[in-house]
Amino acid sequence: MKTLSRFAAIFSLTAFFIAPSFAWADSPAALEARILDSKRVLDEIMVAPDVSIPEEMLGKAKAIAIYPNVLKAGFIFGGRFGKGVVSAKDASGNWSPVSFSTLGGGSWGLQIGGQATDLILVIMNERGLNGLLSNNFKLGADASVAAGPVGRQTEAGTDLTLSSGILAYSRNRGLFAGVSFDGVVLTQDNHSNSAYYGKLVTSRDVLTGGAVGAQPSSKPLLDALTEYAKRWEKRLAGA
Repeated sequence: MKTLSRFAAIFSLTAFFIAPSFAWADSPAALEARILDSKRVLDEIMVAPDVSIPEEMLGKAKAIAIYPNVLKAGFIFGGRFGKGVVSAKDASGNWSPVSFSTLGGGSWGLQIGGQATDLILVIMNERGLNGLLSNNFKLGADASVAAGPVGRQTEAGTDLTLSSGILAYSRNRGLFAGVSFDGVVLTQDNHSNSAYYGKLVTSRDVLTGGAVGAQPSSKPLLDALTEYAKRWEKRLAGA
């Protein structure tokens, strides 16, 4: 048992350092493709009323992070790696230009198989946003994460909105059997930020510092976020 625990610790530590290394790999064209994939994931989850992210959640959100095709695989020991985009909302309700992020982590337990997951994290408060802007932000340890409610008519209580720093939504494909214990770390991909905007910028510069403007290739995603978030305000105004 001690040997298994050591292997699990080594694997998790390795995964912790592997995830940031993804930041060196992406070209501007690959980053534009990642943004388009993120919009596709958002549109597909919002088109189904019974399983969509509630309009209220997007209306009240501080930020959103979308990770298309997060890969998870394992045989007793496992790992999860993915790349995504992040946008934050300012006090006026406008979505910021996108920044880039990676996630990674190891796991161990009764597990076998592989899985591709589309993951959306809705950041609901300032603590969650500040954590997201830090480097090597561990989900569940640095901020509370809860399974997000679904359905456009879902009424989320104040406790869920305020106490849960991050609401998680996912869609799985493939097979992954059993139970595992995960430690997923989000890392800001500042190398990709700089490649996409053509100058040295951090995620904080992009999301809250006003250092860059939105690029044409990210406009469809930002327009979609604006549309989905405004639905809650329109519904309130109609009521």
